[in-house]
Amino acid sequence: MAVQNGQAVWFGADRAAKELFPDADLVPLDGAFVAPGFVDAHVHLTDAGLGLAARALGEARSRAEALRVYAAPRRGGELVWLGTWDESRWDEPEPPTTDELDALAPGAMVYSPRVDVHSAAASTALRASVPGLAEAKGYHPQAPLTGEAHHLVRAAARARLSAQQRAAAQRAALDHVLSRGVVEVHECAGPEISSKEDLALLLGAEHTVARVGYWGEAVESPQRARELLAETGARGLAGDLFIDGSIGSSTAWLHEPFLSTGACGNAYLSPEAVAAHVRATTEAGVPAGFHAIGDAAITELVGAFGAAAAEFGGPAVARCGHRLEHMEMTTAEQAGLLGQWGVAASMQPLFDALWGGPGGMYEQRLGARRGSRLNDFAQFAAAGVVLAFGSDAPVTEVDPWAWVAAAANHHRPESRISARAAFLAATRGGRRAAGSKDQFAGTLVPGARATFAVWEVERYAESAPGRANSWSTDRRTHQAPLPDLAAVAPRCRMVVVDGEIAYAG
Repeated sequence: MAVQNGQAVWFGADRAAKELFPDADLVPLDGAFVAPGFVDAHVHLTDAGLGLAARALGEARSRAEALRVYAAPRRGGELVWLGTWDESRWDEPEPPTTDELDALAPGAMVYSPRVDVHSAAASTALRASVPGLAEAKGYHPQAPLTGEAHHLVRAAARARLSAQQRAAAQRAALDHVLSRGVVEVHECAGPEISSKEDLALLLGAEHTVARVGYWGEAVESPQRARELLAETGARGLAGDLFIDGSIGSSTAWLHEPFLSTGACGNAYLSPEAVAAHVRATTEAGVPAGFHAIGDAAITELVGAFGAAAAEFGGPAVARCGHRLEHMEMTTAEQAGLLGQWGVAASMQPLFDALWGGPGGMYEQRLGARRGSRLNDFAQFAAAGVVLAFGSDAPVTEVDPWAWVAAAANHHRPESRISARAAFLAATRGGRRAAGSKDQFAGTLVPGARATFAVWEVERYAESAPGRANSWSTDRRTHQAPLPDLAAVAPRCRMVVVDGEIAYAG
């Protein structure tokens, strides 16, 4: 491959390259696999960076092990923002209580979010700093806080982070995603999950990784939609504009109750607010979107997009570049409608890998019938919906090859897509979901930006002993076959952005 002025200008055999570009600098890759840079279509980088510094909690595989993390030395009055935890993977699936946090971290202001970041354990010191917390919906004196109570205590913890702490966390997260071959991230910000200041800090930072910001705040008029874009620098009023919560915290909005609570979860936006936001953004030509997981939430938003299509016409809706996050409990009929309206689906394949399948968290919360049908990638692909994959970091790992493997090996065979389709969702799909009009974006062809990652892999070891890392191009598609992800996890050796080496591992 020859690179000139930040572009890929030629592909071919080594011998021909030496003749065509005799004065070029040579960078030998020794048979490594070269692929377009990945896009993480849903991240929360401040949280992700804070979590990188406190990973031990998320790695705990027993309740006792998790509680030992809280017992590390703390100072009274100190804010302790810990990495996420997942009690569904512990031997005793009971979350930490307030009394336990107080005993293990005396006097500290502990904010400890569940892995889905839709509930959190919090110490008495932090709770006491939030006026009116006990009257908020979702409050419990001992159990993790959910809903409005969680939003309040999270905001209180976030307010105690300095700009320097947030900037350091963001840089740590950006460095981390780059080391995973990710060259673009979509930050899903909003008043319930971060702040305008946090988003501005991220978008203004100097870093090689490209950042696309979304601001999740509902509007009622086209004028307000345009004002918010100008205020925030966001690409759209989308991302984590919460219609509901999550399956793990039993706060997704369902038609039928959770087995875990006997309730149907939380609806954070009224049907009128959802419809008004879609209408206002469509009229303004602004990308809109929502966080929607439960079947009741998805039914509501599909109805709102349908109303906008009836009023403005399907092509007008499609031109806006609307997108939806998660979409875990979507039907094939709903996917078909979204495909007609040009709405992209930003999804997280590791959700199924971690929580799907017999006995998994989904089945625990929803039962086998409903729990087996979540995250159906195939129905979106069949409907022509643009699929964009991501991590929802800090919820799951920034591990693009693991996303590809998870989508190709969904617990339910009918929900799987091919590895090639999954790879495209993790590369080109994110760029398309962010509104890129560059026909070469996310590809490696002459004329494309020279933005790619170099991966060390094992391939063809059985058919060609002694030739590990030997690749050949499929003559039918003119593309190299993907790594055998069942055999080995590729390791990122190098990332090149616009022809310049940005990372060397």
